[in-house]
Amino acid sequence: MTTLESLPVAVIGAGPVGLAAAAHLLERGLEPLVLEAGPAVGSAIRQWGHVRVFSTWKYNLDAASVRLLERNSWEAPRPTALPYGSEIVSGYLEPLAATPELRDRIRTGSRVVAVTRQGMDKGRSQGRDQVPFLVQIEHDGGQVTEVPARAVIDTSGTWLSPAPLGSSGLAVPGEAGARAAGLVTGPLPDVASGGFAGRRTLVVGSGHSAANMVLDLARVARANPGTDVLWAIRAATPARAYGGGDADQLPARGQLGARLRTAVESGAVQLLTGFLTVSIDVQGGAMTVHATDGRTVEVDRVIPATGFRPDLSILSELRLDLDPAVEAPKALGPLIDPDFHSCGTVPAHGAKVLAQPEKDFYLAGMKSYGRAPTFLMATGYEQVRSIAAALAGDAEAADAVELQLPETGVCSTSVPAAADEDACCGTAAVPLDIGFPTGLRHGRAGGTATL
Repeated sequence: MTTLESLPVAVIGAGPVGLAAAAHLLERGLEPLVLEAGPAVGSAIRQWGHVRVFSTWKYNLDAASVRLLERNSWEAPRPTALPYGSEIVSGYLEPLAATPELRDRIRTGSRVVAVTRQGMDKGRSQGRDQVPFLVQIEHDGGQVTEVPARAVIDTSGTWLSPAPLGSSGLAVPGEAGARAAGLVTGPLPDVASGGFAGRRTLVVGSGHSAANMVLDLARVARANPGTDVLWAIRAATPARAYGGGDADQLPARGQLGARLRTAVESGAVQLLTGFLTVSIDVQGGAMTVHATDGRTVEVDRVIPATGFRPDLSILSELRLDLDPAVEAPKALGPLIDPDFHSCGTVPAHGAKVLAQPEKDFYLAGMKSYGRAPTFLMATGYEQVRSIAAALAGDAEAADAVELQLPETGVCSTSVPAAADEDACCGTAAVPLDIGFPTGLRHGRAGGTATL
């Protein structure tokens, strides 16, 4: 007879955090089943594989995953090197997925379309915690199957749910058609080989993704006369978008802001401040982007580096308690809300903070941050370590969470604060602009910081 304890823990998504969850579950004697919608592990990262991340290998490797890899003769990369997304896949995720311990526990081409309780809809309460989860999966080819699970960890991320261009949270008139025509691209296209040379491109957003795109386009422009780069932000000033500079504990992240400033001040990039997109018109081969203040910009392409949202539709039959602003777990929301959290640091958190009314269901990784953009892989690794301990019944290990992330350095006086901000590291909960800005003064759409 099958018991609840004998069932696997379903992990949704085979990205870095999903595979880390599987590694930690194995160390705890639990059986993972990793379900990946794409044709291979790391499917989302493969789409931005041409981007070099600003965090070194040190912050991109999970401890349990490394232990598993080292038992299988894996050679670790140099910890201080800055990998491209493609290198994270080829040098880390693919070898990890190929280990004897994991390779038969990962199912690719398996898109989770719903999670519920076996024999119970959302409204049934009696005995709910004693029945398995039921995970409904659509496979390549259209076949639908269902698998029971003792617990579910959703690490499916937010890559497939980009935020729209409109500052009100909605797609603006004309946006859907422009996207369908390829005139509005994905959030991190490969501009070096994607037909951007000799064209006029507008990047919208003020986060790390936007910075990467602006700088990549500036490089294309240097080599290809007639290439124009425009950068639109909702803020009245780009000062906060330039980040912490030399004070940033991730040097590459600080350098990103410094290079961005130089590109703007040298004239290589045309900056549009206070630009709130209201509509897009496409007539013939021309695209005109309209702002709420009446300004218009004619461009050939728009890159919407406007952040991401969690797709919660597959969880509609589960009982969730989410922060109303950022759609993260209720207890986590105030710790990461980009309007309030300070200095780029996140208080330690694990299974207890991520717990839901639906027992043994967890959001982890980028999806756990909801609409907040300041996620780092190391955060997700610590989350799933704690979750695995909790599922194994080791409350002490689950609660002993230590999360130390590098600060942005924005507290330095090199970045002027607004008149009503005494300092960015005070204990009072007041709106702040931190790192690459995503808060009140800039709008929430700051791009993800998983890089």
